[in-house]
Amino acid sequence: MDGLRIHRVTTLDLRVTPRPWPFAQARRAEIAAHFADAQRNKPKLWNGKVLLGRNPRFAGDCFSADYFEADFASFLAWRDWGFPDSEVVNGFGMGALRASDGAFVLGEMAAHTANAGRIYFPSGTPDLDDIRDGVLDIAGSVAREVEEETGILPGDYRAGPDWTCVAAGALIAMICILDVDMPSEALRARITANLARQSAPELAAVHLVRGRADLSRAMPRFVTAFLEAELPA
Repeated sequence: MDGLRIHRVTTLDLRVTPRPWPFAQARRAEIAAHFADAQRNKPKLWNGKVLLGRNPRFAGDCFSADYFEADFASFLAWRDWGFPDSEVVNGFGMGALRASDGAFVLGEMAAHTANAGRIYFPSGTPDLDDIRDGVLDIAGSVAREVEEETGILPGDYRAGPDWTCVAAGALIAMICILDVDMPSEALRARITANLARQSAPELAAVHLVRGRADLSRAMPRFVTAFLEAELPA
């Protein structure tokens, strides 16, 4: 999965099957120590369960992968140590909020989060709440993350019919455009007001991207690749 590739698909086939993770088993003590260090710096980190993928496949208009359960501590160590198990991918959904004037709305992650300072669309590594009848429901995961991070509800937007999958190394971002019938400044104001009502919001700021000049080095490469493909030159 080296390099960066973009695929547009209409179907996601993401099966969840219990399986052990040899990396997590073999390095359990190191992982525990790493997570303890991380928690000392960011006490709000929680070692819940997440879902990671294996065997990612693009065939026609379909993306498929096999998912399994892992604890967040193992995921964090795998990520921070440079993805040492090359058979595993972090395949997650993102909701690309787009205002009626064409601007995209992105959030800057708060200092207490695992990705502090990074700027991207509402997203999150899927967890057990995203499983429906043995299948990972990425659309549902995106709706949950958008609501949790911004307060924007499914009734506030129209989800696009396809997914832009950006594969970048061990990461696969499944991005769906969510069109909101509201100008960008009003949408940013609504999200900012929602953040002000929270005691520990996930976002520290809300950013608007109207053109390529608004791209930031704080945005992951898979986000800027998506925006470069969607924004006017």
